[in-house]
Amino acid sequence: MDSKSIFVLIVGILTFNYLLGRFLSYLNDTRRSTELPQELEGIYDEGKYKKQQEYDKENSRFSMLTATFSFTIMLLMLLFDGFAWVDGLVTTMTDHAILAVLLFFGILGLASDIIGIPFSLYGTFVIEEKYGFNRTTVKTFILDKLKGYLLGGLIGGGLLALFVWFYDTAGDLFWVYAWSLFSGFALFMTAFYASIIVPLFNKLTPLESGSLREAIEDYCKKVNFKLNDLFVMDGSKRSAKANAFFSGLGAKKKIVLYDTLIENHTKEELVAVLAHEAGHFKKKHTRSSLIISILQTGLMMYILSLVIGSPALSQALGVQEQSFHIGLLVFSLLYSPLSMIMGIGMNMLSRKNEYEADAFARDTYNGEALASALKKLSVDNLSNLTPHPFYVFLNYSHPTLLQRLNALKIAD
Repeated sequence: MDSKSIFVLIVGILTFNYLLGRFLSYLNDTRRSTELPQELEGIYDEGKYKKQQEYDKENSRFSMLTATFSFTIMLLMLLFDGFAWVDGLVTTMTDHAILAVLLFFGILGLASDIIGIPFSLYGTFVIEEKYGFNRTTVKTFILDKLKGYLLGGLIGGGLLALFVWFYDTAGDLFWVYAWSLFSGFALFMTAFYASIIVPLFNKLTPLESGSLREAIEDYCKKVNFKLNDLFVMDGSKRSAKANAFFSGLGAKKKIVLYDTLIENHTKEELVAVLAHEAGHFKKKHTRSSLIISILQTGLMMYILSLVIGSPALSQALGVQEQSFHIGLLVFSLLYSPLSMIMGIGMNMLSRKNEYEADAFARDTYNGEALASALKKLSVDNLSNLTPHPFYVFLNYSHPTLLQRLNALKIAD
């Protein structure tokens, strides 16, 4: 395929992705109603439902604005050789292969983030503030940005540098070494994310002794679920929204409950939420998802190895000589349709896993308590409970609330 065809294909893929996103948003908008749907009676009241619809509408409009802005910027960079200009800038700064790649992606990443800051500020301090969710201070916002830059530079830059080094030294098998590198990193992060990364942004405190911890420990003994690390995270530092998550492998597994979750739920509901998280571990969901992700990374690395040396990739963005970082950028754009298809498959698997974890919590603890917790979470977070089925199919990693309640056999 020549460079012009590649360029047209890139523009076509970007345009398709943008139009698909707008179409999906339109489908969701058609499901919006001014009156409380019958299927939501007993979950939302009239006032809360009206607030949720306004929140959803405002977020939809804001999403359209941000997506259109990003799409426009990307088209301008493509049409006016913006990436070639950045490449030229980098070549005036260094001729070192690894440093050139780091500078190229560092400049693009930093510029993209800075351009997006006004949107982040509006989303956090206007929309989230308006609907009572925001608890982020300006200081926290700034510190989060600085920490993100530091982590991105150290971790992302380190991985990218090794990746380029493998390409320069390992010959045709560089993709095997790169696959091993990214797979090892994925394993490490799965095991230690809650121990290393989360504490940089949030405070994790062991759940204190009391009736809640005793109830959780009794449940864990009942299902033979060894849990040494049960933490409460200060999620209220940034948002009033509540959540919980499971992290780690083997002896390093952790369950983290947001403080906002504990504030708004009963003891029975909290144990039910933990039972759901324990279900993921018992059903080996984390392990299976990790294995599939590693296999997908291997496929991506192999396909990359077949095309990365083609000068046509660089020429498609206006750079005449073969450039590793330009080729890598073009490949990431061309690979996005396959990535989207695999993402749909992973979402389908994730939804299946959620059903299984719900069933585990129902069968080993209390389905009514889990249903009550799920309802509270949805209402407190002003979740859209009537998304379009096609939107759910493409984008949702979790089933909708009504689907989960129906699967639990206790839907209203």
